[in-house]
Amino acid sequence: MNRLLLLGEKFPTIKVQTTKGEIVLPDNYEDKWFVLFSHPADFTPVCVTEFVAFAKKYETFKKLNIELIGLSVDQVFSHIKWVEWIKEIFNVDIPFPIIEDGGEVVSKILGMIHPDKTNSQTVRAVFVVDPYGILRLSFYYPQEIGRNMDEILRAIKAMKVTDTYQVAAPENWPYNKLIGSDLILPPADTIADAMSRQQEEACFDWWFCYRQWINNFDEI
Repeated sequence: MNRLLLLGEKFPTIKVQTTKGEIVLPDNYEDKWFVLFSHPADFTPVCVTEFVAFAKKYETFKKLNIELIGLSVDQVFSHIKWVEWIKEIFNVDIPFPIIEDGGEVVSKILGMIHPDKTNSQTVRAVFVVDPYGILRLSFYYPQEIGRNMDEILRAIKAMKVTDTYQVAAPENWPYNKLIGSDLILPPADTIADAMSRQQEEACFDWWFCYRQWINNFDEI
């Protein structure tokens, strides 16, 4: 059994066939973030709702230099027909590639095959990979629970900000109930730093100091 990919590890190099042609992960997305999300099967109701939601958020992801990639164990011809059906019924185009994984190569490498199902179906996994090909975030949802696209976007925006400013983001940032959109400073590494930061920064205590975030979350 393959070991699950851990946060901070390099995403494995995998050649895949998609509805947009052959791509190589993560090489084809160098200098871009990408979100790889699996779904149990084509022509399933929860997956339809998710794909429509991802499609409607696609331009928002693109503006953040983030590409979307779907995956299931179905073949490309099934993906193509399903995409046509979504367009016909909901008038929504699916603009991102969908990986076929009939051999379950990608699914097994990334631990996406549901262990308690009799047939091979992928769980609702989400892998967020940064422009350096490093896995930064992963979510695993059971088959019965649809994902939240706004949370995926929020988390990536938070990572971009914390990477840039070397800070941490509080719960539900930028709408935290204690400090709002402010960002948490890293721990003090000397006694002098611990004492001085209480003079210079907003703090509850020397180990919990924060700084105002003056930018607009929606414009990240």
